[in-house]
Amino acid sequence: MELDNYKLLKKKISLGEVNIGVVGLGYVGLPLAAEFALKGIEVTGVDVSRKKIKKLLSGESYIQDVDSKLIKSLCSTEKLNPTSDFSELKNMDAVVICVPTPLRKSRDPDLSFIVDASEKVAENISGGTIVILESTSYPGTTREILLQEIKRKNPSASQEVFVAFSPERVDPGNSKFGIGNTPKVVGGIDSKSTELAEKLYQMIVKEVVTVKSCEEAEMVKLLENTFRAVNIGLINEMAQLCDRFSLDIWRIVKAAASKPFGFMPFYPGPGLGGHCLPIDPQFLSWKAKSNKFYPHFIDYAEEINRSMPEYVVGKVGVLLNEKKKSINGSDILLMGVSYKKNVGDTRESPAYEIVEFLKKMKARISYIDPYVNCFPDAEKVEAGGVDYSSYDCVVIVTEHEIFDWPEVIEKSQLILDCRGVTLEYEEEKKKVVRI
Repeated sequence: MELDNYKLLKKKISLGEVNIGVVGLGYVGLPLAAEFALKGIEVTGVDVSRKKIKKLLSGESYIQDVDSKLIKSLCSTEKLNPTSDFSELKNMDAVVICVPTPLRKSRDPDLSFIVDASEKVAENISGGTIVILESTSYPGTTREILLQEIKRKNPSASQEVFVAFSPERVDPGNSKFGIGNTPKVVGGIDSKSTELAEKLYQMIVKEVVTVKSCEEAEMVKLLENTFRAVNIGLINEMAQLCDRFSLDIWRIVKAAASKPFGFMPFYPGPGLGGHCLPIDPQFLSWKAKSNKFYPHFIDYAEEINRSMPEYVVGKVGVLLNEKKKSINGSDILLMGVSYKKNVGDTRESPAYEIVEFLKKMKARISYIDPYVNCFPDAEKVEAGGVDYSSYDCVVIVTEHEIFDWPEVIEKSQLILDCRGVTLEYEEEKKKVVRI
């Protein structure tokens, strides 16, 4: 008896005999493709960047969390097959889309990457394929864009294609939680799509959490990151309030965190960075406003968080003024310019705006960051042998663990600590100020 497409695909997954295509080989797609390939699954990785494909084919990884030796091994055994040819998707049983979803300058979602990927995937798949979107977007994107493109571009196959959404939960630089031990949320356009997506991810993930629809799965990711962004906005505002009271917000949070119930510590910083926190809540805000709902918490948190780079520079100006200096003509050293510690990812890093403000005020700007080779309008200096005393102010923007904080504290004239790393050092000699 011939199996229908649903039962056939379910059987292929259970036997580990599926061919998987991953579209978009960036911070999300490449680790995912490698994880499937490590399980012995044949993976075709598709990316429009020929530069990326060339690097992968030569055994070179451009993602910090994916080792080049692993890429070389997977490509040499043909478990991972990088290409820019979307027609290679015609033989796939499953396709996972992991393309960027940035904001436009107007702060509304730019879905062009999803639209383009959906069109190309729809043109090349056949019946019996499951297509999963992992790119973060507002509730309704999977059904309104991906599913509709499949129906429009490939009407003959659309009735036999399964579609689901599973939010990516990649945390660059996190050595404790990776794809395998981070629970995966999935939701499909119907129960069959949800079940197939669940079975597929169970091949590489210990725990898969199913929800009733792709819209619920889309909302899960936005809730996770909006929760963080709003709470960080609150603590950033509290930091500015404590500054007015001449109180140390870091000591206050540390003491409050001793309460074993009813409190979760969040920490201030120079602003939000990365692809998720500065962007995801704005997808939700935009969608809410298009439905005549105005999310005041989300919008106000964004206002506070986006104001932090300017607040940091203003604080530098105040500290220099107390030393009878001005930002104009001062030598400023930034410790770290990536958006988070121990990674080289500078997407949406608050360091961009900090440098921009300092440049407008005619400061001479240098930076130390072993993970970032170049940064606009700032001169890179190497950590080894740097003369911290030659800088009028050292600003700790990113708390890389490789930095020797006792040395920085001892040798610097003046420090503005945006990350609280100096809290544990008693010998501050009144030259360290924390935001």
